[in-house]
Amino acid sequence: MSLKKASFIIILILLIDQISKIYIKTHFILGEEIKILDWFRILFVENEGMAWGAKIPGEYGKLLLTLFRLGAIVGIGYWLWDSVRQKGSRVLIVAISFIFAGALGNIIDSVFYGVIFENSYGHIAALFPEGGGYGTIFHGKVVDMLYFPLYQGMLPKWIPIWGGEYFSFFEPVFNVADTAISTGVSLLLLFNKKAFPKKESESQIEN
Repeated sequence: MSLKKASFIIILILLIDQISKIYIKTHFILGEEIKILDWFRILFVENEGMAWGAKIPGEYGKLLLTLFRLGAIVGIGYWLWDSVRQKGSRVLIVAISFIFAGALGNIIDSVFYGVIFENSYGHIAALFPEGGGYGTIFHGKVVDMLYFPLYQGMLPKWIPIWGGEYFSFFEPVFNVADTAISTGVSLLLLFNKKAFPKKESESQIEN
């Protein structure tokens, strides 16, 4: 698979990711929710840290996280380039392309959104506001909006420990970039042998 085709995948995912985020940010108030189906909703939230809302504590926690993401994207980009150069399997290159696009999509939020958007508390945010954004460069928040509460209700009392308590599945809110990363990782796990085929030894080739 060529680098040109991999680039097309990356650009397509980035466009879908950023268009969806910009639309949500400029049309929804933080916390606003639209019910599409019983098990699928659009819910606007912002993530200041890592996956599942985890954060690096301290004054420079957010900056360190963003810098780490930038370093990681460089590494993933080299992995993709090297895999194409060595004519890696199609599954491997597609998977890395998905992971790269997803990581880059969330990095764009972290690096630039604090500068180009105003906050979304109680009102719809403006893009490129006159008074400046809600933060500084490297301190943006990642926009999430995809919410799939597949089950919400009280657990049966016979279940140990959590029985009789309210339970919601699937609770995390995520975005297209997160989906791309998860898809790429899943491809590597499900098609591991195709992604990383074992090279035949020289003796086997000669035979």
